Amino acid sequence: MRKWREYFGIKQSDLARLLGVSASVVSDYESGRRRSPGSLVIKRFIISLIEEDEKRGGKVFKTLAKMAGIQPFLNSVVDMREFPIPVGIEPFVELIEGTWLYKPPRKFTINGYTIIDSYAAIKNLSGSSEFILLFGSSTERALIFTKVSEGKSPMVALKVFDLKPNLVVLHGLKPESVHDLAIKLAEIMGIPLVVSEIPDITTLAQKLRKFSPL
Repeated sequence: MRKWREYFGIKQSDLARLLGVSASVVSDYESGRRRSPGSLVIKRFIISLIEEDEKRGGKVFKTLAKMAGIQPFLNSVVDMREFPIPVGIEPFVELIEGTWLYKPPRKFTINGYTIIDSYAAIKNLSGSSEFILLFGSSTERALIFTKVSEGKSPMVALKVFDLKPNLVVLHGLKPESVHDLAIKLAEIMGIPLVVSEIPDITTLAQKLRKFSPL
């Protein structure tokens, strides 16, 4: 933990605040006085490093991404977030001012979301290994596709790949503009499909960032 904290240039006290623990707990983890943290703490640790780096311009993460060869993925993602607890899709759809196009009978929850620049994704993502990155830590998430004209392309892409999200959101078009094939594919795959009527992507991203599931 100490190696990565220092690599990201975060003070021990700041990391403790982000994790919601005391500085002495972080110190114990780093020195080995306390046994290794569980997976939930590690997950919060990673997310905290990335989010804190984002506030500073994201230089460290961009450097790591370039080294790891995932820059095309980053160029395709507008925003990405993991929730600390599962969130029902109904309140999420209400938050994004969504109109239902297909709503399956069973209840779904999501553990996060990814906002995808559809044009950039078509241009930059070349294989399943890069497509998988859009799902973050769980397939139980919302994939929000922006800059879509009819909604066919993202639904066809999802039909091809094995992984399926728990919610697909189309942004940048009216519900009546969505192609019948997109809705039919959602029904076949059993994926909830929604159109967000928030007018611009910046407002949508900011609204989602302010959302607190706790």
